[in-house]
Amino acid sequence: MLTGQNVLLTGGGSPIGQGLVPRILEQDPAVLRVFDSTESNLEDVMDRFDDDRLRHLLGRVRDVERLERAMEDIDVVIHTAGMRHADICEENPFEAVQTNVFGLQNVVETAIEADVQHVVFTSNVDPADPAYTLGATELLGEKLITEANQNDDNEGTQLVTVRLGQILYSSDSVIPQFVEQIRNGGPVTLSREGMSRFFYTHTDVFELISEAIRRGQGGEVFIYKMPAVWLEDLAEVLTDHL
Repeated sequence: MLTGQNVLLTGGGSPIGQGLVPRILEQDPAVLRVFDSTESNLEDVMDRFDDDRLRHLLGRVRDVERLERAMEDIDVVIHTAGMRHADICEENPFEAVQTNVFGLQNVVETAIEADVQHVVFTSNVDPADPAYTLGATELLGEKLITEANQNDDNEGTQLVTVRLGQILYSSDSVIPQFVEQIRNGGPVTLSREGMSRFFYTHTDVFELISEAIRRGQGGEVFIYKMPAVWLEDLAEVLTDHL
C-alpha cells in the first residue's frame, strides 16, 4: 500500500505519530517526512528511529508556506496533528479552532494543490455527539474533509476520515492517570459516573488508516466496530492488578 510512496505524517512526533512511524516504515515507503511543531518531539523521533528514509520537518499546520514545502512530491498524507486534550481545548477554544479547523483546511488545500493521492484525517469519537470544544472542532474537521472531495480544484486527491478512540497509554488517555493515582494510594477520580471509552493500540490505528486508504473513494468516515470500556470497570481492574 505504501511501498515506494512518499508519505507525510503530520504530528509525527506525538505519541500517536511515534507509534505510526515504525509501522509506516515496515511498508517500505520511499520517504517518510515527519512533520511536527515541537523540536523535542522531533528529537525523540531521531533518537528512536535510525532510518535513512526519515526526514524531520519542524513546522506548524497553521503555516501554509511551510506546509507547501512539506507537501512537495508527496503521495500520501496522514494527518494526526492537532490539539487533542479536551480540557485545554475548552479553556482555549480559539486556539483549538485555529489548529484543528484552519490548520486542517491548510493541509487540505496544500495537499490538493500538490496533487497528493490520498489524505487521511485522524478524528475521534467526539464528533458523534459533540458537547465540548474538542468534539466540535473534530466535527468541523470531518465536514471539511468530506467537502474537499467535491472541490472544483480537486482533480484526484481522495480525502477520508478515520475516527479513533483513546490510544493506550497516550498522553490523552486516562490509563496513565489511573495508574499514577493507584500507585500513590488512590483514590481513582472520574469526572463523572457512567463514562465509557474506546481504546486502540497503535497497530489498530495503523490498520484502520490502511483500510481507509485501500477502500476509500473520498469523503468516507471509517470507524472500527468495537465494544466500549466502562471507566469504573477499568479503574477496578487496574486497582486489582497493580
